[in-house]
Amino acid sequence: MGVQITEIMKGRDFDVSQLSGKKIAIDAYNWAYQFLSIIRDRFTGEPLKDSKGRITSAYSGFFYRTAKLMEAGITPVYVFDGTPPAFKSRTIESRRVIKEEAMGKLERAREEGDKEKIRLYAQATSKFTMEMREGVKELLGFMGVACVQAPSEGEAQMARTVKENCLWAGASQDWDSLMFGSPRLIRNLSITGKRKVARKEAYVEVKPELLELQSVLSGLGITREQLIIMGILIGTDYNPGGVRGIGPKNALKLVKEHRTLDGVMRGIEWEFDASPSEIYDFFMNPPTESCSIPDVKPDWEKAKQFLVDHDFSEERINSTLDKIKKARERTGSSLDRWLR
Repeated sequence: MGVQITEIMKGRDFDVSQLSGKKIAIDAYNWAYQFLSIIRDRFTGEPLKDSKGRITSAYSGFFYRTAKLMEAGITPVYVFDGTPPAFKSRTIESRRVIKEEAMGKLERAREEGDKEKIRLYAQATSKFTMEMREGVKELLGFMGVACVQAPSEGEAQMARTVKENCLWAGASQDWDSLMFGSPRLIRNLSITGKRKVARKEAYVEVKPELLELQSVLSGLGITREQLIIMGILIGTDYNPGGVRGIGPKNALKLVKEHRTLDGVMRGIEWEFDASPSEIYDFFMNPPTESCSIPDVKPDWEKAKQFLVDHDFSEERINSTLDKIKKARERTGSSLDRWLR
């Protein structure tokens, strides 16, 4: 979910080709839920499955999207979430309830034959299981792509890898990595081209967007600490929905007027389990580990076998793997030497 401050925070459009030769940290869970939401049967809303009934939407998304990045000369490094802070439990429970409600609505939509509602509610039922997660890690390893397991929040770990100049930028649809202090954030890296507008027969053009923390802070006239306070007012994963009646513009006004967390929160009615200071401290000092990217050598035959075992087209797999190999030869870069 993350912090919703699109209204006042803008980056700059850029072409993916500008990332050639760069190493990018990618929010694995963020992408996993995109793939699970999108790669579904348009009529039944069912996710992609193999002949054994195993959901393969995530495998499809990670394989083909990762291949595209590698073809473009980008070195992706996927960062997976670890144990969330205890005060995130309310959000996790809320998401569970939403999924259960969506399942009921999905069944009714199927009975009514409403294709648009089927698509909408099916997306809301997505679940990235432990089995899927381990399968994705295995597949990426066979492709020679490194995975990093964060001790806690993936976006906090992403931010640290970029701050330590281990990787060039973090990629996620959420804004949280900026609050965690990442110098650079890429949005829409995985959503290029046109995207359907919810509940409408219309499409909008979506382009990759680069946000640089210092430029964002300068443009808003605030510090990173004040950006965190803004996020707390608007709503984070730890206080969903934020403070009643306060949107991005009001939040910006409040932090400029009162400057500190204590000053801003004075007189604010707080309705969440976690205190503002707990959330603030977590963004300032999250559990992370020093940047260490594992050296992963590709095993193309195992990658192929993994996908064939899940009923993927062998012809298409071979074609995709050939493109990756040619891209490696063309650029002269080696994904076998991560720390060069």
